[in-house]
Amino acid sequence: VSWLFNPTRSEITSLDSGNIDDILNNADVALVNFYADWCRFSQMLHPIFEEASNVIKEEYPDKNQVVFARVDCDQHSDIAQRYRISKYPTLKLFRNGMMMKREYRGQRSVTAIADYIRQQKSNPIREVQDLEEITSLDRSRRNIVGYFEQKDSDNYRTFERVANILHDDCVFLSAFGAISKAERFSGDNVIYKPPGENAPDMVYLGSLTNFDLIYAWTQDKCVPLVREITFENGEELTEEGLPFLILFHMKDDLESLEKFQQEVARQLISEKGTINFLHADCDKFRHPLLHIQKTPADCPVIAIDSFRHMYVFPDFSDLSVPGKLKQFVLDLHSGKLHREFHHGPDPTDVAPGQPIQDLASSPPESSFQKLAPSEHRYTLLREKDEL
Repeated sequence: VSWLFNPTRSEITSLDSGNIDDILNNADVALVNFYADWCRFSQMLHPIFEEASNVIKEEYPDKNQVVFARVDCDQHSDIAQRYRISKYPTLKLFRNGMMMKREYRGQRSVTAIADYIRQQKSNPIREVQDLEEITSLDRSRRNIVGYFEQKDSDNYRTFERVANILHDDCVFLSAFGAISKAERFSGDNVIYKPPGENAPDMVYLGSLTNFDLIYAWTQDKCVPLVREITFENGEELTEEGLPFLILFHMKDDLESLEKFQQEVARQLISEKGTINFLHADCDKFRHPLLHIQKTPADCPVIAIDSFRHMYVFPDFSDLSVPGKLKQFVLDLHSGKLHREFHHGPDPTDVAPGQPIQDLASSPPESSFQKLAPSEHRYTLLREKDEL
């Protein structure tokens, strides 16, 4: 009698290597269920996902407005690897083919999933009715303000597309027509207002119809080069799939943070996209510090978390030595840090007369717990459960 309780089956789009780019690139919003048939939780989600699709398609009938899709990760391991899927089921949101950083972690119910999609379809840009509203912005936030002659324009549509992707990282506002005229002396205009009451505005100088240019500029402003890692956002940062370069510092030690930010910008800007630059509160992460034989009293401390091991930068005072921090990161990418973690210094790094450790000997155990392949939580977060 189970058929009596089944809703009308929706057409969930099955994605494969032949159609995935075309379908996702043409969808305003796509929610993709990455699943495995053998996974009990994947099996439980299927009917819920289908019914949520039915509900949303009643409200957004245009097939490109909202797409519900799925990927069988056993059949299409290449796609799972491409999007760094390591647990099932995983629900990922895409906008115009671009995967959003934050996966869906809400309740696995028809109502919750439908509400999530409605929220994603809401306008991410607040329209201001008076320029006085701009003077009272919350300057603890990162604000992007667009001034346009009219809403029905290519310039605004590009701005809207950028806001749809980055609205979790910045506050987006817009003004039109006569209200915005004072700020449009040289045409439509987009301005970044950084945190801080006295921080100077920054003006976008590129083409407003070139999505790639304005997106890159906005992302640079909305997503700081060095971000704070907490227990709350750690999993989201892990999902980006990049190792971490972390400064552990006391919360009120802003001087060390500023030095770290300066040297990352000076030495490592070319490495952006290969490693995440982060800072963490020594007090909150005192337990993980013990695993690298450090305490808050040792802070500031710089380390790399490769998700397999933690590697400690030898001396914080060497931070400003030209190329020193960059070499530390390059040694991660080359495998040198991992090799020396297990086998001691490379032969070429051994001082004259110093014995070379036998490379065939048993490697020491890591002082940090390794992540099992199926786990999705990184080393530092694991420690939260032990506190």
